[in-house]
Amino acid sequence: MNQDTVISLAGQAMTIALEVAGPMLLLGLVIGLVVSLFQAVTQLQEQALSYIPKIVGLAILLLLLGPWMLDKLVNYVINLYTSIPTLIHG
Repeated sequence: MNQDTVISLAGQAMTIALEVAGPMLLLGLVIGLVVSLFQAVTQLQEQALSYIPKIVGLAILLLLLGPWMLDKLVNYVINLYTSIPTLIHG
């Protein structure tokens, strides 16, 4: 295993992590922005108001995208494990 292989594997891992976490991070950002705008307009500064919509939104997104996320991760791990013999000898 040489340096190029390690860099390639690290790049693939980061790409998969970004693909899996990206939708949840983006939704959390959008919900946070909407709640912040709502709080600024109404001058309502309740702390729980910022957490509850994020939790509900992320839970719904996890229910919808959970199988896709799990499939992405499982396929990556299967491909990684099946390529171990070629990585060691190649």
